[in-house]
Amino acid sequence: MRAAVIDVGSNSIKLLVADRRPDGLLVETASRTLEARIGTGLGAEKPRLSEEGIARGVAAVGNLVAEAKGHKADTVVVVATSAVRDASNGEEFRDRVRASTGLEVRILTGSEEADLIGRGLTTDPALGGLRNFDVFDLGGGSLECLSFVDRRVERAISLQLGCVRLTEKFVSSASSPLSEADSRHVGAHVKAVLSKSGFRLPVAPGYGVVGTGGTLTTVRAIIAAGKGVTLDKSDPTIRTSTLGEVLAWVGPLNLAARREIPGLPPGRADVFPAALVTLLALAELGGIEAFRHSLRNLRWGVAAQLMA
Repeated sequence: MRAAVIDVGSNSIKLLVADRRPDGLLVETASRTLEARIGTGLGAEKPRLSEEGIARGVAAVGNLVAEAKGHKADTVVVVATSAVRDASNGEEFRDRVRASTGLEVRILTGSEEADLIGRGLTTDPALGGLRNFDVFDLGGGSLECLSFVDRRVERAISLQLGCVRLTEKFVSSASSPLSEADSRHVGAHVKAVLSKSGFRLPVAPGYGVVGTGGTLTTVRAIIAAGKGVTLDKSDPTIRTSTLGEVLAWVGPLNLAARREIPGLPPGRADVFPAALVTLLALAELGGIEAFRHSLRNLRWGVAAQLMA
């Protein structure tokens, strides 16, 4: 079976086409990411998708559906997360995707999103040696926190700490250098929400820490570009000190300068500083010295569910 999964996120819309080998291992046939930013407005008290965001999202989904069919996928599934889930007009987005593509959008609850991220991570051969570990997946609209015991999810929560949401809520000007005051506000809010969430922090002794999501992928891509290697050839371990160094570099830059950084997608440059502050606040509260980066999150979990 060949399955195609389209993940409609707050910042980007991603495609995964995957096959299941005879030994049961999932392997990637194709993938693509489109920076559509449908989640503009997430920081509002009552989030609502803009007409422009809906149009960008519907167009992106249509392009990725065509690409999936070009790869002869047996089934194509579209899932949506925080931007559509939290928006007052999320149903309108679903209706317009259905009208455009004939496909139904599955709007995931926070717990479904976290569980599927966990399922996706268990398909990563590079994480096969981990038994007990915590996972943190930072997206545009939410932060998913999971704790694995003997490779099974013991606890999973979804928190409204995505980088698009926090940038809109706390950053006075996303086109200017990140101010110290804005950085403090983001960090303090992240720590307050995590502390009240009930998720166990600091990370338990002996537990591994896995990180997923666009921010860590971007940090790894920036490091890889600086070393002249591809992402897959770069070190998947990203130290917290490295996150601090990247923030010290990009924080004082304006948006135009950030968009010129190799490895940093221009469409993510406005929310990147707040995303780094979020991960650093999480690391400080959790006593985390490094994140083991994995690309196998939500899309892989949905693919595994389809082919179970």
